[in-house]
This record gives sequence, structure tokens and C-alpha cells, in this order.
Amino acid sequence: MCTGEPLPAVGDVLAALATGLWHWDTADKLVTVDAEAARLLGLPAAPATLTEAQTRARLHPADWNEITTVVQLAVAEGTLAEVRVRIMDEEGTVLRVVRSRSKPSYDAERRAYVLTGTLQEVAEPGPDLAGGRTAVTGPWRRSREAFLLDAGRALAEARSTAEVLRVAAGLSMPGFSPNGLVVFGVEGDRLTMIGHHGHQSDEMHPFTSMPLGLEYPAAEVVRTGRAVYLSSPEEYRDRYPVTWPLARPFGRSSWAFLPLTVGGRTMGAWMAGFAYPVGFSPDERAVLTTVARMLAQALSRAETAESERELTEGLQRSMLPSLGPEVPGVRIAARYIPTGGGLQVGGDWYDMIPLPAGRFALVIGDVQGHDVRAAGLMGQLRIALRAYAAEGHRPDAVLSRASRFLHGVTHDEEISDPRFATCLYVAVDPVGGRLEIARAGHPDPVIRMADGTVMLRPTAGGLPLGIDPDADYPTTRFALQPGETLMLCTDGLIETGGHDLDSGWLRLRTILEGHEGDLEALADALVQGVHGPSSHHTTGPLADRREDDIALLLLCRPGPGGRDTTTTARPWVRRMLLSVGQDEPERIAVARRNVRDLLHDWASRDQVDSAELLVSEMVTNVLVHTDADALLLVEVVEETGRRRLRVEVFDSGDDLPHKRRPGELASSGRGLLLIGILAQAWGVDPRGEGKSIWFELYERSGEPGDGGPGGAVPDGAGGA
Repeated sequence: MCTGEPLPAVGDVLAALATGLWHWDTADKLVTVDAEAARLLGLPAAPATLTEAQTRARLHPADWNEITTVVQLAVAEGTLAEVRVRIMDEEGTVLRVVRSRSKPSYDAERRAYVLTGTLQEVAEPGPDLAGGRTAVTGPWRRSREAFLLDAGRALAEARSTAEVLRVAAGLSMPGFSPNGLVVFGVEGDRLTMIGHHGHQSDEMHPFTSMPLGLEYPAAEVVRTGRAVYLSSPEEYRDRYPVTWPLARPFGRSSWAFLPLTVGGRTMGAWMAGFAYPVGFSPDERAVLTTVARMLAQALSRAETAESERELTEGLQRSMLPSLGPEVPGVRIAARYIPTGGGLQVGGDWYDMIPLPAGRFALVIGDVQGHDVRAAGLMGQLRIALRAYAAEGHRPDAVLSRASRFLHGVTHDEEISDPRFATCLYVAVDPVGGRLEIARAGHPDPVIRMADGTVMLRPTAGGLPLGIDPDADYPTTRFALQPGETLMLCTDGLIETGGHDLDSGWLRLRTILEGHEGDLEALADALVQGVHGPSSHHTTGPLADRREDDIALLLLCRPGPGGRDTTTTARPWVRRMLLSVGQDEPERIAVARRNVRDLLHDWASRDQVDSAELLVSEMVTNVLVHTDADALLLVEVVEETGRRRLRVEVFDSGDDLPHKRRPGELASSGRGLLLIGILAQAWGVDPRGEGKSIWFELYERSGEPGDGGPGGAVPDGAGGA
């Protein structure tokens, strides 16, 4: 019944309901409150105008951030902004919890938010309120913040679309977790499904590709850029009757469809389906919106990275050769793995170049840098090396010309980008196993013998290519025996994981010595042993995260019965050949190390020490007393159940050595005396032009004290 009396003022009604009014304009940075709102904020109960700083001082710091997030979300969705905040006094004690409701708008011209709303005191929610799903204070808030931090970190680390989808599927939202997810993308005028979780693949066929104009929530989200929340099956059926039959079989109670937006562009939509009813409070919407933003950014990064990876891996593959048809008499395996960072291109490469008369060359190298420039120079250098090899030049001449070429290219006045490259060039005669090697600053090759013995094979070398256009590259020659494998690699295989050349080499040596299997399996084992599993440019599992590029070449001469080098059957001989020039006395230390490597499983360590000492004496004798270079041949032969070491040093000098009786203070003259004492047999043999001096040791047991005199000197030994 109408009394004719005027209605009370809105402010009086709200005051009677203990509800305050407030107005906030972010451009003016002022908040206006009525008397009730002022009281709820812990101020005198009178209308007031506060600065943002004064208002912020009355709120819990975390709640102020909550307000700004909810306001932005409400403007984006065109909904009310609702948030609960804790009011603090000057000592930081919580006076009360109030609920703020407002209808925010955004003034694009002033770039400001304008809000008018209400404040009303509420009871502090208990831990069991609505199952913990709607509270914004206390444990729910803390768990939500921790969840968003963990989710952001996990999505930021995802490196591919598949990995992003796996992370999204594993997200457990605090208090409400979906039991089904679908990520949609856009291709032209169609909505496509990128991935899903919580569904059978055959159930998802209708969603794989749909017109964007279809009355389906995800399509509407992409068209409008606004989220769609459906709290019940009835709401879904009423709003989308055409596509409701597609969603009904899944038996869900609530759905959230959110735009995946990056840089203002909607790239798709994310559907989260729930098995139980969800009211989608502002707090729940805030969580879903934040996850959608992080998911969109992660998918965008993954899409960009995958496009770059596809492009650059195609570029890198185009620069690398196939090994071509099998070469009779040898087996070859190769691996190339780019670094895990950046564009995944770099300067490492390998090549196999056909040469006249059935011969071929193996080349491996590393251009300085891990960028497109390095990859481009690698391609140019590879072509140049092929051209010089095809002209018929020997290994030393090929590298000399390649060095001049690289120096000219990188020191061009218009492109001043000096670079260098390491390189190893091996000319191979597959019939006899003869190798000619020239090396430019690259790691030495490695030999794995048929019984698993592994040795670095020192070779003469020069400066890296491109540093000195007039550099020389001496050639080293030796033969690969049946059952032996030659390993060439770039330093990425050696030094990854904090290793230097020495410790990295020991790691590879352990893998080489312990592996059994064919050559392809050995190549995989080497890379897996350094990096773990992956799949780049190889037939086997290799690594995905690398510190440096890797190039690897293996060359094997099959042993008896066509077996690869990885058989553990002991051969009748191990052999090592090394030249030491007059101007290379430092290679005496290399010779000693090689002898020790060759005798790595020799029973008597005293005999190994003796062999090292005698090799030093014999090679030094050639360098000091002749003008010739020394050629060292070391063989370990198995005879009637025991092993014999034979060491022979050749030189082109005519003077035969003879025993001397040095005085107590003499600085030389003890070489033959030591040989006579430590060796079990020794001798000097004329060799036409030149001579050889040799000694032999038979393996003893490894008992302490077994390293005494090696035995009687045979008749006629000791020189003229």
C-alpha cells in the first residue's frame, strides 16, 4: 500500500544495513568514502576524501594487490569486482574483514579506472567454508599464491607445445581442480584442437576442427576475447543449445572457457571442465584468468621456438652430408648434435669427401661461435675443403689453402668479423688402412684397438685455420689395423659438464673401453654417456640440453669375420707408431704416455716404468747423437699364454751405438747400460739407410719387488 511518504535516501538505507559507499578514480588517485565506509576503514565515522596512499595504509598489503587484479579482471569480463580485504590499524593488527563490491569501468582517454562500490563487514571465513574454495584470506590465499608461482615457473620452463600441455594437465588448482582440459587454436576461420587431457582420443573427434561462427563457447571466446563461465549443465544447455549435445556425454557440472591472449591477439581458447558445481567467484575467476595468461604466453613461446627449431635444424641438416654408400673394407658412423640454446646452429661439422683411386677423406671441424655467422662460415669452409681435396692436394696443402681462404673471408674490410676454425683432415686408403692426417688446432684422434685398449694418437699440427694465412700443417701417417677404430670429435664431446680436455678424455676413454656392440651403438653410447638421451640428427637417443655443439666420426676396419672394433676378443698384437722430429723433443713425453697407455693392463707396474724409461733413453739418444728424426714402433704380442713387449726405434744415421762407461758425474752414456740391465733382450740392427735399436720385455706377475733386472743379455746384443 502506498503511504505517499518519500523513500529514505540510499545512503541512509545502506547505513542502516551497516554498508558504506566509496568512490575511487585512479587518475586523480583519490578515494571518497561516506561515514559508514570511513568507520569500516578504522577512521572517524565521517565522510572523507583519502589519497590512494592513505587508503592503502588501512589495508593488508597483499589485499591491495588483490584489489588491482580483481578490478582488471572485472573490466575485462564486464562483471562486478568482488574482493574481501583485511582492515589494519596503525600497529598492523587486523581490525575486521570487509567485502568490497563495485562496478569498475576503464577510461581509455584518461587511462584510468573509475569505481563506485560498497563496503560491508563480514565474518572471517573458517577453513571449511565452501570446502575452502571461496575464501580469499587465510590458507586458501597462501596456497593460491604458491600455486601460481609454481605454475608460472613450470610453464616458463616448458620448451615445446607438448611439454606445455603436459604441465597444464598436471596443474592442481587450490580448492578447485578441473578433471578435463582442452586447448584450442585458430587456423584461418576454424577452431582447431591443439591438445587435451582427461578425455579419450576417440571422444574428441567432433572438437578437432569447428567453424569459428559455430555457437560453441570456445568459438565465442575466440570471436569476442571474453571468457565464458558455465556453472551448471542447465546454463550450458540454455546458452548453447546447438552444441550442448557434444558436451553432455562427458557428465561434467561446470565449465570455464577462457581466451588465450598474447600481445592483444587472441590465439585460441582454454577449456577447463569440472566434475562438481563451481560458482566461479571472482577469486576463482582470477586464478583461472591468471593461468590462462601464463598458458597463452607459454604456448606462444613454444610455437616460436618450434618454428625456429624447424627452420634452423633444416638449415643445419642441409649443410651436413650423408655418409653415402658403404665403403668396402671400412665402416663409418657419424653424429651431429647442435647446442641446446639459441637457434641451435653452430660451427661444428663433419664431412666425407671421395678421392681418386677408391680413397676418401674424413673431415671434422669447429668454426668459432654458436650463431648464424658461424654456421654460414662452416658451410663456406666445408665447400672450400671439398674443392681443394677434389683438386688432388694432399692433406697439408688442403688445410693450408683452407686457412688462407678463411682468413680472407673473415678479414674482409666490409665484414670485419675475424673468426678461426679448428679442423682435422684424414685421407684414408680403405684397402690397407693407411691414414694421412693433417691437424689445425683440433683435438688429436683416438684409437680403440680390437681388445678395447684406447689411446690418444698424437699427430703433428698447426694453428687453427684463419689465424695465419701462411701457416704450415705437417702430415702424420700411420695404419689402422684390422679390428681398430679411429675416433674424431669436436671439443663439445670432451668438455661438456664442467670437464677440461684431460678429465673429459678420461670419461670418454671409460666409455670406449667398456662398450660392446656395433659401431652405431658405440656412437650413441659416446654421446649418451656425455649428455643423456635425446634425438637430434641421429638414429639413436641423444641429448637435448647441451653446452656446446658436437660432431663425432668413427672409422673402423673390421676384424676377423667382419666384426666391428667393439668385440673383446684379444688380438695377437697391439701396435703403436710415432715419429719424433729433431725439433720436437716435447714429443718424448707423448711417447712415454703412449707406452703407458699401451700397457694399461700389464701385470707388472715396475716393468711399465722400465719401458717408459728405456723409450726415453732410446729416442733421446737419436735426437742427441744424430741429425735424424726418430721413428718409434711399440708392439705387444701374445705368445703361448704370455705377452711380449717389443720396442724399436729407427733412425737414418749410420753410426751404430756402443756401450760406454760413464763416470760418476757424467751427464750421458748410460742408455745402453740401462737397456742391458732392464731389458730381457735387446739389440742393434742395420737397416740399409740407417739402423734400429730394440728391446723386449716379457710380462711378469704383478707382485711387489718383481722389477729387478730383466734377465741375461742375449749373446751378440749390445752394439758394436
